[in-house]
Amino acid sequence: MFIQTEATPNPATLKFLPGRVVMPEGTFEAKNPDQGEVSPLAQRLFAVPGVTGVFFGYDFVTVTKADGEWQHLKPAILGAIMEHFMTGAPLFADGYGASQEDGEEFFDEQDAATVETIKELLETRIRPAVAGDGGDITFRGFKDGTVYLVMKGACSGCPSSTATLRHGIQNLLRHFLPDVREVQAV
Repeated sequence: MFIQTEATPNPATLKFLPGRVVMPEGTFEAKNPDQGEVSPLAQRLFAVPGVTGVFFGYDFVTVTKADGEWQHLKPAILGAIMEHFMTGAPLFADGYGASQEDGEEFFDEQDAATVETIKELLETRIRPAVAGDGGDITFRGFKDGTVYLVMKGACSGCPSSTATLRHGIQNLLRHFLPDVREVQAV
């Protein structure tokens, strides 16, 4: 099994591509070992000293570190991922639903058409680019011209995430939807 690695815009996060589907649908994020207990793979990754976050996408795993150098952490992380896939262990423990809720969406019914367009733009133009960087971004709400988004994986805590929100996503949404004034991370 050959696992590729890619740098992300977040220097504390590295993207691992095992060459197979990790999560057929949805995403999963664990920001600590307790959140990772539902996944045998997350448990293996959190057992590596220095690992502080795990994110699963369609065909990748991103790992966030607190300290230490990647050249020291990478062999143990690669070993944990390889061991998981070679043993055929399930991604999640029995009884765990693969889709993780980010909380309830909020918006006024009169803004339903705007929200639908926001979601479509997120799905077709923004999420694929963010996934390429080892993360995900989902809609949370829309109120008084402000779009609220949840950033996950490499995007969460990334030094360039503010620039991505302000210059990239905000400008794109404003271009298509004059009702949008700003974008904020939740």
